[in-house]
Amino acid sequence: MQLSQALASTVIRVLRPLVRILLRNGVPYGAFAELAKRVYVDVARRDFALPGRKQTQTRISVLTGLTRKEVHRLLALPPVEATEALERYHRGARVIGGWLRDPRFRAPDGSPRPLPVEGEGGFAELVRAYSGDMTPRALLDELERVGAVARDAEGRVVLRTRGYVPAAEADRLAILGVDVADLIETIDHNLQAREPEARRFQRKVMYDNLPAEALPELRRLARERGQALLEELNAWLAERDRDVNPAVTGTGRKRAGVGVYYFEADYDEEAEDERR
Repeated sequence: MQLSQALASTVIRVLRPLVRILLRNGVPYGAFAELAKRVYVDVARRDFALPGRKQTQTRISVLTGLTRKEVHRLLALPPVEATEALERYHRGARVIGGWLRDPRFRAPDGSPRPLPVEGEGGFAELVRAYSGDMTPRALLDELERVGAVARDAEGRVVLRTRGYVPAAEADRLAILGVDVADLIETIDHNLQAREPEARRFQRKVMYDNLPAEALPELRRLARERGQALLEELNAWLAERDRDVNPAVTGTGRKRAGVGVYYFEADYDEEAEDERR
């Protein structure tokens, strides 16, 4: 298979679930095409400038195939960001992660203990330690809203889940954008890496002739073992993150992590033929 053919097949495969989401949410092709043009211009501007030279609208036009007038229009548009939703997600995840691993907020058996709202070792102290400048009241409202925490008979805050998943569909879509982008960035890095040791970890396991009765157990295994791995990695990362642990020294500022996901679908012979 030629490179251009392989790339076209890959783009179609990547776009198929994305287009399903777009159509489900009433986004027509014209709106998607406008967003795609914005991304083409932004990537050409950021990532494809000539070494030592400022990127020009003329070069962006050449790279993208868009007219200079269209490039100028697109560059003048305000950015489209879901900053607020992502901020809530990261803060909620950090607070739950701290609750799971920090001895100040755990019971003697290692489980996350119920926390009074205020006072030493309370929920407010947890939020101040792991959520920056977000108020404890605001974060408590958010975690209660999504069902991650509840109040017990004594008014203490009890952790109900070991992870934070936003309730609002718009917030979950914002996370989709980040997670899928991270995966594609990793694949892109591995495509360009010349040496095997320079490649990032990217693996999956899959079988395509499983009985439906096997899936509940697989879901349970993926949920339990995946959660255990993420909690272990979360503790390791938190010890080395300068926001959580200001005593950490070192150079630069890197963003890194590991994602785990489960998938299943009915076997589609036509789709499998396209993958071959």
